[in-house]
Amino acid sequence: MNAIVITEYGAPDVLKIQEKSDPLPKSDEVRIRVKAAGVNRPDVFQRKGKYPAPTGAVSDIPGLEVAGIIEQIGSEVSKWSIGDHVCALVAGGGYAEEVVVCADHCLSIPTGFSFTEAASLPETVYTVWDNVFRRGQLKNGEGFLVHGGSSGIGVTAIQLAKSMGVKVYATAGSEEKCKACLDLGADICINYKVYDFEKVLSGEKINVILDMIGGVYFQKNIDILDEDGRLVYINAMKGNFVELNIMEIMRKRISVTGSTLRGRDKHFKAQLTEDILINVWPLMNSRHFKPLIHAVFPLSEAGRAHELMEEGKHIGKIVLSVD
Repeated sequence: MNAIVITEYGAPDVLKIQEKSDPLPKSDEVRIRVKAAGVNRPDVFQRKGKYPAPTGAVSDIPGLEVAGIIEQIGSEVSKWSIGDHVCALVAGGGYAEEVVVCADHCLSIPTGFSFTEAASLPETVYTVWDNVFRRGQLKNGEGFLVHGGSSGIGVTAIQLAKSMGVKVYATAGSEEKCKACLDLGADICINYKVYDFEKVLSGEKINVILDMIGGVYFQKNIDILDEDGRLVYINAMKGNFVELNIMEIMRKRISVTGSTLRGRDKHFKAQLTEDILINVWPLMNSRHFKPLIHAVFPLSEAGRAHELMEEGKHIGKIVLSVD
């Protein structure tokens, strides 16, 4: 098979297409002929040597989400058949013509979705559902703020939160990005390059915040959260270390949490897959969720896809076509 390999840590041009051996599925795995693969910021971090693959995962081929056709099943797999069209969360190896994945980490491609659209779903849907709804306990009638509203995570969080009857706030870095957030269902979107979101949202009822920025955003988040609010981290792009006012946390009874997904064990991911199948996939199948694809590149141009990701001008997802 052909695959994109990280030949060394560095700039996007270290991503090279190479011929690799076809992967063989274990007894509880399936092999997927990949038709499309999502591009995510953790892929960029891995390319730079800042996000190593977990033990046992493919380490030199990036890619955390794919869509394609099952062409081989392990001896213990009963829920899938050869020829099924699926999307899947993988721990690595997605930028390739073939990938193996635990059968319990696959989902049927939603009705009417293309392979490209389906490949844009797993990494962001799994991350948002686990962090916003399971850890953050967001529920109907509450207020929710997502930073980076036009990112893949952001467009997913906005739509899922809105579908649950939540008032949605977002931040984004341009008027064009803010318009995209509003079009997806955000009630208010703040251009953080022009306005201070803390001042704009002061007085609003915000119960849950999903943050991937960190740094100076930490105290601002604490200041605007309502009592019993939940602050959830999935990244800290502007700084891991912050000052913490313990008394403010106590006074408002704020919960601060966060998680990473890639290194979780297969049983956790299987349970999360089942939860998403029950709670999220009906929204997909009824087209109450709109995949937002910014650009599609052929597999051989993965480096260009990473360049676009790092420019930060995209709205929605970047996908590789593996036809």
